[in-house]
Amino acid sequence: MRVQDSSMSAGEQNGHGHRTQPRPIRIGVIGVGNMGQHHARILSSMKDVELVGVADINVERGLETASRYKVRFFEDYCDLLPHVEAVCIAVPTRLHYAVGISCLLAGIHVLVEKPIAASISEAESLVNAAAESGCILQVGHIERFSPAFQELSKVLKTEEVLALEAHRMSPYSNRANDVSVVLDLMIHDIDLLLELAASPVVKLTASGNRTLDSGYLDYVTATLGFANGIVATLTASKVTHRKIRSIVAHCKTSYTEADFLKNEILIHRHTITNSMTDYRQVLYKQDGVIEKVYTSNTDKLGAELEHFVNCVRGGNQPSVGGEQALKALRLASLIEQMALEERVWNPLDWESESRVQSLTPTV
Repeated sequence: MRVQDSSMSAGEQNGHGHRTQPRPIRIGVIGVGNMGQHHARILSSMKDVELVGVADINVERGLETASRYKVRFFEDYCDLLPHVEAVCIAVPTRLHYAVGISCLLAGIHVLVEKPIAASISEAESLVNAAAESGCILQVGHIERFSPAFQELSKVLKTEEVLALEAHRMSPYSNRANDVSVVLDLMIHDIDLLLELAASPVVKLTASGNRTLDSGYLDYVTATLGFANGIVATLTASKVTHRKIRSIVAHCKTSYTEADFLKNEILIHRHTITNSMTDYRQVLYKQDGVIEKVYTSNTDKLGAELEHFVNCVRGGNQPSVGGEQALKALRLASLIEQMALEERVWNPLDWESESRVQSLTPTV
């Protein structure tokens, strides 16, 4: 069981009635590759945080990162754990479970990159371990902290959504090649669409393809049917020459586009307005209007890490905890299976209704 932090919270007073600053949260980063190096960079400059050290099996990379931020280097992440209260885990997906469970059993709060684990059983074990240890388990579904998504969520609360489209495409790269495009890219949009639709999935079709030299699916498209009538399509690709990150919402009275790269939201509304002369001649006709929603320039990884630190300090549950990440992984695994087998999924094919309901949050 984790030992509770005895440091004073922000605004607490000491015996002389003076306000004291909270003791910095001691954090380490495990894995300082593509994503982990950015975790280390941001944590090193955060207020009320002490980046204690970094761990990586690549000694040269680990030493270089540790030197850059003037912290300790640990070749074995287990040697880091006695010195920290929390860790950010950015190792390959296949190692998420082994590293994550070790940290949770040691009473360490965990932020692990998405997907939560390589399998549903591993993810369930991580969720259970977090509950038993009383530790925070946050999963790096970073798009939840995108200013564009947060504004899109607000916009759609006032709209009657009919359908959603998500596109997440990238050129081929050497990163994240230990998983399919579903677990690497599409899982972001799976999490976002589950949040926006807020209804159980009742129908699913999926198909995909892979490059000749790849053992994993590189292109997948899926169509979801939700119990509340919303239809959603998701497309993810690792073999597209242009980077695309977008969600489109078809609503009863509007069409809303959210571009996560431009951090921009455009709302198209249908309207008919005529401008006429004094002689009743039509000068022009306006049959639509476009509203631009301005968003902040908040760095989403910085916002995600700040949220994690606040949860660790305050004991609050994260916005994307283990349970939410597990739901996204269950659906992602099902989409991957359907794409490989190219068949239609129906909830009646599953063993029980309760298993279907576990895929998505109910309204």
